[in-house]
Amino acid sequence: MTQSELFHEDIYDALRSCISVLGGAKKVGAALRPEMPIDKAGNWLNDCLNSAKRDKLDIEQVLYILREARKAGCHAAMYFIADDCDYHRPEPVEPRDEMAELQKAFIQSVQQNQKILDRMEKMQSLQNAKRVV
Repeated sequence: MTQSELFHEDIYDALRSCISVLGGAKKVGAALRPEMPIDKAGNWLNDCLNSAKRDKLDIEQVLYILREARKAGCHAAMYFIADDCDYHRPEPVEPRDEMAELQKAFIQSVQQNQKILDRMEKMQSLQNAKRVV
């Protein structure tokens, strides 16, 4: 996990921390705006993170930064959002942990379905027995 600042002044500051971990504005800007030369993409991204400038990131671009930063172990922007909106800070889920949870839930659902099927068969047997009598 990457060490980052404990507190950020605003969402732009938190996003800058994530972008720094990802290799800087030029690298991330080029990923977000591949049609631009690298230097211009970096300048564009810096402008987007300046509240005094007109350019802003769209929500998909913010999500891209959040996802990539998560992969790099940086949660600064996600934590800022949670803190700012009075939520508990989220705990990242490791893909293998998520797979284990999904497998466990699947097994439990199969077991529950088997119990339902057993009860249905028992009810059917009781109804058949009543018809015979």
